[in-house]
Amino acid sequence: MARLPYIDVNQLPQKDHDLLKIPLNLYRKLVNSPDGARAFRNLGHHIRFTSTLDARIRELAIIQVGFLAKSEYEYCHHVSMGLEQFGLSEGDIHAIKNESNGEPSAFGELEKRVLRSARDMYTKLKISDEDFEFLQNSFSYEHVVELIIAIAFYCAVVRVLATLEIDTEPEYLEILDRFPL
Repeated sequence: MARLPYIDVNQLPQKDHDLLKIPLNLYRKLVNSPDGARAFRNLGHHIRFTSTLDARIRELAIIQVGFLAKSEYEYCHHVSMGLEQFGLSEGDIHAIKNESNGEPSAFGELEKRVLRSARDMYTKLKISDEDFEFLQNSFSYEHVVELIIAIAFYCAVVRVLATLEIDTEPEYLEILDRFPL
């Protein structure tokens, strides 16, 4: 049971209707503060649509955060998007779980370092010097910053989802059958 009410578009002033153009439960909860929802959406929009960081790399990092947090909502949504829109394979999703559990995976060194960086930012607040140097040598400075912003933002997102007890929409739950947390 979510802690605050879900808001429908007809409950918002006309000037805020754009905030529920996509009426996902996350947005329906955040619009309890329209200005907060707008700020949240703007950074999320940049990360997903205008950042020049490779979308596959970004989604691997986001799914890693969702998996670590056991955030059903975040994990289901981004596994779905990763598979449908951003070039991830079913093998990639299984490999994230393997990497998280210290098991071998088919990922290359770059993917392994990105995932470990996401795990470190989630659990230790920062990327190790060794992995940061690797990322710095693998990406432009712009992309290093974009990756860090994406990981940090989704570390915040999973905390918002958990604290507000936001329910996963039923159509996303089949992801958990295919790729359990």
